[in-house]
Amino acid sequence: MPLCLRVSPCVPGRRAQPCERTLTPEHVTTNDTQDQALALMESARAARAHAYAPYSRFPVGAALLAEDGTVFTGCNVENASYGLTNCAERTAIFKAVSEGRTAFRAIAVVGPEDDLPCAPCGACRQVLHEFGAEMLLITPAGAHDPGGVVTTTVGALLPGAFDGASLPARGGDA
Repeated sequence: MPLCLRVSPCVPGRRAQPCERTLTPEHVTTNDTQDQALALMESARAARAHAYAPYSRFPVGAALLAEDGTVFTGCNVENASYGLTNCAERTAIFKAVSEGRTAFRAIAVVGPEDDLPCAPCGACRQVLHEFGAEMLLITPAGAHDPGGVVTTTVGALLPGAFDGASLPARGGDA
């Protein structure tokens, strides 16, 4: 069974510890899954501290849970030529792929405010979908539930996504 994370919510200095359950869509309402989601959120917050966002002043952090239990983090990296900016979610995905991982369970995303939801942009939704519509997306629940999280799937955020099945069949070498 892949490694997962477990940590108490929002406790500075508390490190994630292995546990026996994994973060999967069928367990999104269990306390263990809530703890795992909170641990990913803490990793995303730590990544956010490295964001380079001098233009928007909107730092974002992401923590991506690979199928094998490895967590890859990312932050947004802006550029004066705005179109060359890279989002936190894509940074995490690209880091993971560059390390040989392509199967993911979940991604947590946080913006500048700890308790405000921060949904991925359209480009990030498309990149995340490439690696699985069933991947869980975890964001802060909002001011009505400080410290809480909301989960959905990437597929729910991008219905009708463009994917490999949308491309014409290739003959010969694939």
